[in-house]
Amino acid sequence: MRDRKDAKRMKAGAWRLLPFGLALTALFVYALLAGGGSGGTSAPPDTPPAAPRQGETSSRTAPGEGRTIKIGFSMGTLLEERWQRDRELFRAAASDLGAEVTVMAADNDEAQQIAQAEALIDQGVDVLVIVPHDAEATAAIVKKAHSVGIKVLSYDRLVKNADIDLYVSFDNEKVGELQAKAITKLVPRGKYVYIGGADTDNNANLIKRGVFNVLQPMIDRGDVTVVYDQWTKDWSPALALANMRSALAANRGRVDAVIAANDSTAGSVIQALGESGLAGRIPVAGQDADLEAARRIVAGTQTMTVYKPIRRLAEKAAELAVQLAKGEKTGADRHVNNGKTEVPSVLLEPIAVDRFNLDATIIADGFHTREEVYGPAAP
Repeated sequence: MRDRKDAKRMKAGAWRLLPFGLALTALFVYALLAGGGSGGTSAPPDTPPAAPRQGETSSRTAPGEGRTIKIGFSMGTLLEERWQRDRELFRAAASDLGAEVTVMAADNDEAQQIAQAEALIDQGVDVLVIVPHDAEATAAIVKKAHSVGIKVLSYDRLVKNADIDLYVSFDNEKVGELQAKAITKLVPRGKYVYIGGADTDNNANLIKRGVFNVLQPMIDRGDVTVVYDQWTKDWSPALALANMRSALAANRGRVDAVIAANDSTAGSVIQALGESGLAGRIPVAGQDADLEAARRIVAGTQTMTVYKPIRRLAEKAAELAVQLAKGEKTGADRHVNNGKTEVPSVLLEPIAVDRFNLDATIIADGFHTREEVYGPAAP
């Protein structure tokens, strides 16, 4: 009798649980359908991937077909004419390749450049191109970019002590050698002044090394004496002027040749020489092929400059930046040691320019027009 009652209670309980079981079954079927039948869970399609934790490297993927590549261009300065040219030529070359460029310039302030580069990284650029103001300080930028999977190209100036992905520039040691060879040909013996660039700029160090590659054997023989040798903080023309005035004062105006680290500092050298009635009488070398330098060469106050075809540099750098963003091989066939690693490098050839080949180089390339250099009455 008791068994019969227990059976009835169990049957009634089962009927009461049936709606709950059916509901669970319906929910399970719905979940399977919503998951595409995979049997697992899936994130909503618009959910972004989790950001890497500090110290981790993101597995960032290359931009897909149809998506515009974004390039961040962090520039140490735009004060000199040549860097304004670099900006426009790089931007145009990248645009021709279908890429978009965001440019930020730091006015020779390393802290500002780091902050600007971090802003570009936070904007999600695909590749970062850096013209460092301070070769050492900007290593922090490389580290942060790599932490989120962004590759870094060092443009013209090398970032020191960092795992740079690629360096594109001219052979800057050869730039200095071209300067010294041109001046020593005219002045094989005598007192030399060297007005350097910013010692925080690796290019300034390379140029100086190239100059002294040529001068040192002559110094050792006693043919050449370097009576003044000074860096120029931030490549400042005002400081270069003060340095040259000091050089003239220390040597009572008796100097025979001057090598300046760029055309801007050469302009200051020539100003100081002019104040002493020596402009045009003492050979002066510069580099960058600035318009004013070309005019001074025509006028006879500057002996030579070094032309670095910036269009070629900008176009090559844009091409390689796009390749880096896509994860493609760059074909870099040289390496430059930056204090930490051998950086894959593409180094272009510089060209010595004086009054004899100015037309065939700077003007023939369209870097400056004949009218700009010689004036409106140019033949």
